[in-house]
Amino acid sequence: MYRHFFKRILDFILAFLALSILLIPLAVITLWLKIANKGAGAFFTQERPGLHGQLFRIVKFKTMTDERDEEGNLLPDEQRLTNVGRLVRSLSIDELPQLWNVLVGDMSLIGPRPLLVKYLPLYNEHQARRHDVRPGITGWAQSHGRNAISWTEKFNYDVWYVDHCSLWTDIMVILCTIRAVVRRDGINNNESATMYEFDGTN
Repeated sequence: MYRHFFKRILDFILAFLALSILLIPLAVITLWLKIANKGAGAFFTQERPGLHGQLFRIVKFKTMTDERDEEGNLLPDEQRLTNVGRLVRSLSIDELPQLWNVLVGDMSLIGPRPLLVKYLPLYNEHQARRHDVRPGITGWAQSHGRNAISWTEKFNYDVWYVDHCSLWTDIMVILCTIRAVVRRDGINNNESATMYEFDGTN
């Protein structure tokens, strides 16, 4: 009952309240990022698979510039990540615009993170089960290592959440996420500014 009915109601109410309370701070952060990103804008949008693999457009704060090399290729992520963007990312503030996705029903507050569309054909049957629930702003994997854990661990955590989705589990995710943000645990892996790409094997 919680997973199929009450969870969506709670998501809507909490997202609406959060957006109302954070309206002014979000406006300030938007202006701050717009300046820091050197004309690249303050928001990043991209299609992601949601519930049952249905595509939607996710909204996040943009933490990188669009700077390119002499051949017109984007510079590596770690070179485009601004100091402001690094701070925003370390505090998980870049995820806050997704409250809009929660409000309109694309996402939940808690659930597996929505990954890239190009990963869809790479999932095995077990990994694909992560789409049996709405994706979330944070989730069991996010609160247990974030980008510092392997893809295998991440998918196992996601499927575990699908099988154990409940109010108590969501409360545990929120508490663990707060702890991870305060400690700034697992923000990046050891090799780059972002999580390395999934290739169907790692």
